[in-house]
Amino acid sequence: MTTFAVLPVKRLPNAKQRLADALPMGTRRALAEAMLTDVLIALRRTRGVDAVLVVTGDETATALASGYDALDAINDREDGGHDAAVKLGMRAARERGADRCLLIPGDVPALDPIELDAMLARPVNGPEVVIVPDRHGSGTNGLLLTGPEVIMPSFGPGSRARHADAAANAGARCDIVEIPSLALDIDTGDDLDALVQRLEAVHGGAANTRGMLVRLGRR
Repeated sequence: MTTFAVLPVKRLPNAKQRLADALPMGTRRALAEAMLTDVLIALRRTRGVDAVLVVTGDETATALASGYDALDAINDREDGGHDAAVKLGMRAARERGADRCLLIPGDVPALDPIELDAMLARPVNGPEVVIVPDRHGSGTNGLLLTGPEVIMPSFGPGSRARHADAAANAGARCDIVEIPSLALDIDTGDDLDALVQRLEAVHGGAANTRGMLVRLGRR
């Protein structure tokens, strides 16, 4: 079964607006770039991911995608937001022969390839939606869709329930899978504190983000 990871990426100068009170724009951009790099590295090390598609209108993100072996960078010309970018990526994955899509954000730098591979190795029989909740339990940080467009995602607050309802309406099996390293996305100062705790508890991974945290005085 061919699995494509779809990674939507905002234009980096606009990244992490909710951290504006804590970090200046240049630092937010550098942090977003470091996190994206670590996610790309983790996906490259995930055996169950056959190809990565980055959907972005940002030149730096496009260059990073090429530098870390993404199959392609899909040009998000309209910059229409997360869901629109995801749909572009899903369509591109289907056109390139994907049997399933793994949808994840670019701000989960603690992503562990071993945890991700464990989910990808689960047996599949027919259309399926696997939801990976965020650390608060109500949002969605990852979706694994078999086939690649079995539902149309709707991320944001309350998305876990929306995705479960969409799977039921599509007649697809739906599972909730907890992946600690994927549950932690970075939007707020509290998220940064949680990331520091996570990285202090594990060895290896997220080298670029670790370096940024040192520069920010959070390690």
